Amino acid sequence: MVDIVDKIRGESPCLSVVAFGLVAVSSIVSVMEPFSTIAVFSTLTENDNEETKRKINAKAMKISFLVLSFFALTGQLVFRVFQITVSAFQIAGGILLIIVAIQMLNPSESTMFTSTGRDISIVPVTFPLTAGPGTITASILFSSRATSLEESFFVYIGIFMGVLISYFGMKYSGMIMRRVGDDGLRVVTALMAIIVMAMAVQFMIDGVTSITLTMLKPS
Repeated sequence: MVDIVDKIRGESPCLSVVAFGLVAVSSIVSVMEPFSTIAVFSTLTENDNEETKRKINAKAMKISFLVLSFFALTGQLVFRVFQITVSAFQIAGGILLIIVAIQMLNPSESTMFTSTGRDISIVPVTFPLTAGPGTITASILFSSRATSLEESFFVYIGIFMGVLISYFGMKYSGMIMRRVGDDGLRVVTALMAIIVMAMAVQFMIDGVTSITLTMLKPS
């Protein structure tokens, strides 16, 4: 998508900021996939009271915004300091998502990611769902391609919009799921578990593919 902005920059510099902003915001929000996060949150907190859900939601979204803003600001500096590749990040995120999907399909057999047994605001709500490898990579990518303060500002708007949608979606997730009903909730849970599992596999495929291509690239 960034190539589209480069083309517009060459043809009409006046529209470059607007084009960059639209692409950056839409891309970051799309990669964040707020609705998937909402469904997972609703499933993992179905036995919690509203106060507990509110605290988890607020904490997760604050951390998500700070983490994504940090990576957008520092770019790949953190990866270089710790000698971590984006591919490794993708594989790690995929593994965590697989565990989440299994928990969603078998809620009675494991309490690893239930809020009654563990604080889920950081794992899995913040990472890898909201501030996952894909969103972090998108934030770094668009931040590194911004050529002005205005364009950089749009990167943070994209992060804020994605977090805001997730926040309000999780805030009203109970009301949404009550309308769906118990049978509907089971269907949605199973469907979302499959989608989360597919996301996990895709993260891992992308990571392994990137590593393989790097190894095969002639030195």
